[in-house]
Amino acid sequence: MGSSMRKKKEKAKDFQKTKLKVGKAKAKPANFTDTSFKSKSISMGQQSLSTEAPETAAQFKHSLSLATTSRSEKTRREALANLTTQVASGSNPIGTATVLAKVLPLISDAAGPVRLQLLKLMQELPEGEIRNHAERCVMYVRAGMTHLSVDISNDALSVLDWLLTVAPDETVSCPGGWVKTINSFCALMGWSVSAAKGWTAAPKAGLKAKDAESRTRQFNVLTKLVGVGLKAEASLQRNANAYWDSIYRVPRTPHAFAYLNLFGSRRDEEAEMYEDRESRQRVFNRRFEASFAKGIEQAKKEGGTVGRAGSLLEKAMRDGMQGFEPTTAVDPQDLLDLW
Repeated sequence: MGSSMRKKKEKAKDFQKTKLKVGKAKAKPANFTDTSFKSKSISMGQQSLSTEAPETAAQFKHSLSLATTSRSEKTRREALANLTTQVASGSNPIGTATVLAKVLPLISDAAGPVRLQLLKLMQELPEGEIRNHAERCVMYVRAGMTHLSVDISNDALSVLDWLLTVAPDETVSCPGGWVKTINSFCALMGWSVSAAKGWTAAPKAGLKAKDAESRTRQFNVLTKLVGVGLKAEASLQRNANAYWDSIYRVPRTPHAFAYLNLFGSRRDEEAEMYEDRESRQRVFNRRFEASFAKGIEQAKKEGGTVGRAGSLLEKAMRDGMQGFEPTTAVDPQDLLDLW
C-alpha cells in the first residue's frame, strides 16, 4: 500500500507547478551553459564604414530606381518626392530625357498619391527640355486617358493640361499629337468617330464616369486642346533673307526635318505630323467636327456645369474653324490609301 502511494506522488510531481518566490530569479537548469561575453569591438565581414555621404548623382539614381521598381506605394511616392526636391534645387545629374523615360509609365500607376507626386516632379523639370520630348509624353498620356480606372484617366488629363501649358505647339504638332489625342478623347467621352475608310467606330458609352465633375474636366481639357490646335497663327515679319536662311543656315528647332520621315516607317493619317493650323483644320473637319457637334448638343441638354463646359468647347471650335473653307479636291490621303 505504501509503495502504491509513493508511485502516485512521484507521478503527480510532473504535473505540479513550482511556486516562484517574489524577487528571486528562476532557477537555472543543470545543463545551463553561460554564453555571454564582453568585447570592446566587433568585426564583421563585408561591412564598409565611411564618414562621407554618397554622391548626389548616386542618391538621385537610387531614388529614381526606387520610384520605378519598388512594389511599395509609400516607397515610390517618397522616392518621387526626393527627386522633386533635388530637381527643384537644380540638381539633375542624369538629364531630363532619362528622367522622363523612367517616370512616364507612372502616369498609369495604380496609386493616386504616386500619380500626384509624379505631376509635381514633371512640373519642376525645365520647360525648354520638355518641349523636345512632347511626343513621348503625349504617348503615355493617351494610354492613361483610355485606362479603365476613372481616377487614372482623370490624372492623365491633368498631365495633358500641364503639357498644353508648357509645350502647346509641340504637343499638337508632334506625330500623333493631334488626331490620336482627339481619338482618345472621343473614346473617353463615348463619342463616335468616322474612320479613314468610311467605317464608323462607336466606343461604348458608359464605361467612364457619368458624374458632372469628371465630365466637366474632360470638356475643359478638350477645349484647351482644340483652342491650342486651331488657334490663329501669328503673322511673321517679312524677312528678305528668309529664303537663303532656309537653305544655308542650320535650323534652330528640334527635329527640323521630322516631317519628311526619312528613316521611319510609313505613317498613316493618325500618326502624321500636322504642323500648321490649316492642316489641323482640314483633318478636324473631315473626321471630328460632326461627332463633336453631336456630343456638344447632348451636353447642352444635360445642363449644369457639363452644359456650360460644352458651350465653351463649341465656342473654341467655332473660333478655331473660322475662315476654313472645305475643298472639293481629292484629298492626298485618299491617294495614299490607294497606294
